[in-house]
Amino acid sequence: MTLPPAFLARPIAHRAYHDIAARRPENSRAAVRAAVAAGYGIEIDVQPSADGVPMVFHDYDLGRLTGVSGPIARRRAAELAELSLLQGDEPVPTLAEVLSDVAGRVPLLIEVKDQDGAMGPDVGPLERAVAKALADYAGPVAVMSFNPHSVAVMAEAAPGVPRGLTTESYDPKANPTLPRAVCNHLRAIPDFGRVGASFISHEAADLASPHVAALKAKGVPILCWTIRSPEAEAEARKIADNVTFEGYPA
Repeated sequence: MTLPPAFLARPIAHRAYHDIAARRPENSRAAVRAAVAAGYGIEIDVQPSADGVPMVFHDYDLGRLTGVSGPIARRRAAELAELSLLQGDEPVPTLAEVLSDVAGRVPLLIEVKDQDGAMGPDVGPLERAVAKALADYAGPVAVMSFNPHSVAVMAEAAPGVPRGLTTESYDPKANPTLPRAVCNHLRAIPDFGRVGASFISHEAADLASPHVAALKAKGVPILCWTIRSPEAEAEARKIADNVTFEGYPA
């Protein structure tokens, strides 16, 4: 499946259009509604609850965003519904709630967070739960993950949903939990064809990578993360087809 043109038409709000001063925490329903109102595309992250519900949340641990420590994957969805996001007025949302809020009005890019721990093959339940949630969704939507195995599962579970790889330089110093061999493998983006990816979302600071250039030369759409100023956006757009942004009105 190819990436719909809508994903290249407007900038994509990173973790939705969040703004703490306006009480819109990252990945919150308030941030999602603000992005829809502004006409931006939306990027969100999903983690699983203990009972397998896809939750819109970036971190593996709840502490930074809720003030309550412990892995999100060890709490049931009903418990998470009782935890308010810091600097906001709402709890951790489910993917189903966000899908209802977006309702196809703007492009939605869903990053499935790695559950293997080392970008390995111990994945599947979260991906299949995401596919189930998307089964009846109408509107431009795509999924991506740093873990190629995750993208491969999405290809099986939701073949009609466009999928891509989240990619980066994989500097071992910046990825201390990943084996060096894994970093060296993923850096070259060798799994792009195998998993049926149709785009990448690449680390902005590494857009000059020859591996990115090789895909761009083949006509592959190049998104990038994370842009935090108009100046950085202008620089990124020399290579990238669209940007994922935060902290300024793009």
